[in-house]
Amino acid sequence: MIAKNKIDINMSRLKAAFEVSSKIGATEKNGLTRLTLTEEDRKIRDIFVQWLKEEGLSVRIDDVGNIYGKREGRNKNAKSIMIGSHLDTQPRGGRFDGVLGVLSSLEVIRTLNENNIVTERPIEIVNFTNEEGERFTPPMIGSGVATGNYTKEFAYGLRDKNGVSFEEALNEIGYNGQEENRLSNVEYFVELHIEQGPLLEKNRKEIGIVKGVKGMTRFEVTVTGHASHGAHPAYGRKDALVAASKMVLAIDEVTKSYEDLSTTVGVFEVFPSVVNIFAGEVRFTFDVRHLDDQIRNRVISNIKENLKRISEESEVVCSIKQTWNIDGTHFSTELTGLILEETNKLNYSHQYIVSGAGHDAKFMNDICKTAMIFTPSANGFSHCEEEYTSYEDIQKATTLLLNVVMELANKV
Repeated sequence: MIAKNKIDINMSRLKAAFEVSSKIGATEKNGLTRLTLTEEDRKIRDIFVQWLKEEGLSVRIDDVGNIYGKREGRNKNAKSIMIGSHLDTQPRGGRFDGVLGVLSSLEVIRTLNENNIVTERPIEIVNFTNEEGERFTPPMIGSGVATGNYTKEFAYGLRDKNGVSFEEALNEIGYNGQEENRLSNVEYFVELHIEQGPLLEKNRKEIGIVKGVKGMTRFEVTVTGHASHGAHPAYGRKDALVAASKMVLAIDEVTKSYEDLSTTVGVFEVFPSVVNIFAGEVRFTFDVRHLDDQIRNRVISNIKENLKRISEESEVVCSIKQTWNIDGTHFSTELTGLILEETNKLNYSHQYIVSGAGHDAKFMNDICKTAMIFTPSANGFSHCEEEYTSYEDIQKATTLLLNVVMELANKV
C-alpha cells in the first residue's frame, strides 16, 4: 500500500467534474438552478450514476431517490464509511454548496482506485434527495426518510407549488427505487460542505471542524390590523405594517442575548400593498437557531412575549404558528477528534464551528457516528449566484477528506 501522505488527489479531474456539474441548470450569473426531481436534477443524476459505474462501484437507488455507490473492502461484512451530500440547489443558487460534498467524495474514490488501494472496510458515496427543501418542503427529505425521521408516505404526499407530488416527480425522472436499497450497516458518515458563513475567511482558517448543527424552530406570524386611506390621521390607526416592523426588530434584537444565537425573518408579505393605503395585514416567517435546545426554547418564549406586547400596544391581533422544529445536534467527538488529528498532520489551520444551517449529516447523526468538514465561503455567501469557494481551498478540504476516509476505512 502506498503511504497515505504520498497520495494526492487529482485537482484537474475534480475541476472537470465541477465544470460538468456547473453547466446543468446554469444561470446567467454563474450560479445554478437545479431543483430536486426536475429535468436538471435528472441530468446530473444520470451523469453521477455513470461516474460511479466507471469507478466500478455497485450502484443502487432507494425509494426516495437517494443514490448510493459502494466500493467494497476486504471485509465485506464490515460496516461502511459513508461520504457525500446532495446535488440539488436553491433557485439561482451556487455551484458549490452540497455539490462539493458529492464531487469531493467521488474524487476520493477515484484517487483510491488509481492508486490501487484496497481498504479494510467498504466506502459508500451518497447523493441525498431534496436536501434543500425548496421544491418540496421540508428540507432533507432523502436523509430524513433513510434515517427514519420521516416516513415514505409523508415524503410521497408532499406537493410543489404546481400541485405535483414528490412521488409523481420521482417517477417522472425515473429515480424511484426500492426500499431495500436504503442505507444500512453504516458506522461513520463524513460530509464535506462549504461553510455558508464568513468565519473561516474572517479568521483566515483553512478548515472548519464542525461540532454540531444548531437546532431550528420556524414560525409563521400573521399581524391583523385595519387598512384605511393614507388620509387617516396618525392617531387611531391600526397599522399592521408598523406593528410587524417593530416585531421584526424585536426578533433581531434578541440575538444579542446569547452567543451563537441567530434569528431570521425570511418571508414578509404586506396586504393590500397599495401606495396610499396603510396595511391591514402582514404575514411573515421567522426562525430561531441555537445548538442548545434550552437556550433556543427560552429565546422563543421571550420572542412570543415581545410580539404579544407589541401587538397590544399597537392595537392589532397577532397569531403565531410553529411550522417546523428540529433539535440541536452534537457530532461524534471520536470523528471530530480524528479530523483534528488529520488536519494537524497536513498543517492546515482550523477552527471549531457550530453550523447554523441544516445538513443531511444532522439526520445521519441519529444512526451512525457523524461529523462535518467545512471549507471557506467567499464573503460568507451561499445559496446565491455569488457563492464561491476557491479551488485551492477545495483541494485542501478534499485532501483532508481523503485522509480521514483512509484512516476510518482501514480501522479494524
